[in-house]
Amino acid sequence: VQLQASGGGSVQTGESLRLSCSTSGFRFEDYAIGWFRQVPGKKREAVLCIDSSGESTYYVDSVKGRFTLSRDNYEKAVYLQMNSLKPEDTALYYCAEGARIITSTIRQGTAYDYWGQGTLVTVSS
Repeated sequence: VQLQASGGGSVQTGESLRLSCSTSGFRFEDYAIGWFRQVPGKKREAVLCIDSSGESTYYVDSVKGRFTLSRDNYEKAVYLQMNSLKPEDTALYYCAEGARIITSTIRQGTAYDYWGQGTLVTVSS
């Protein structure tokens, strides 16, 4: 199982980035995918998560209206479109997949089985 996150970078406040998470080694369409972020010294936070059907999603309040998540079952990839970025969005962003995710656990990092390496997003004011 492999997950590869990419697309991070350094941007100014208000700019956009699109993170990609490419996957292999599992039946992508059967798994939930989540984007999490972590700032050194702070707790990991679920940002956007989507279940295997694409019908159930979780957004952390701070990104609602700015971030969108989409999954492409054909390409076996998940994308995180981040608009109107703010300095507080600065973090290491991770994608993760989980086989047994339900609505009540979709934002719990411990419920996910595999994680990709992080991609760094830096937003300067």
